[in-house]
Amino acid sequence: MINKNGNSYKTDMKISERGQITIPKKLRDLFGMNKDVEVEITPTEHGLLIQKRTAAKHPVERISGILDGVVDVDQYIEEIRGR
Repeated sequence: MINKNGNSYKTDMKISERGQITIPKKLRDLFGMNKDVEVEITPTEHGLLIQKRTAAKHPVERISGILDGVVDVDQYIEEIRGR
């Protein structure tokens, strides 16, 4: 990632004996990763992606899975409209 001055935020870190890393203060401040902030770690094809966990779910995640199996959408709409 490149900042507005054209400098890279890339930095080297070591994993401790207990499997911990320390995110540099500049990066923690920049991305709002303060004490007790929960993060999500997602494996990607390029390595690990670390993101702050947000309290709010994406709208699609909130409704995902409410319909069981394969459903005829037109029939479902008719049913919920009471027709």
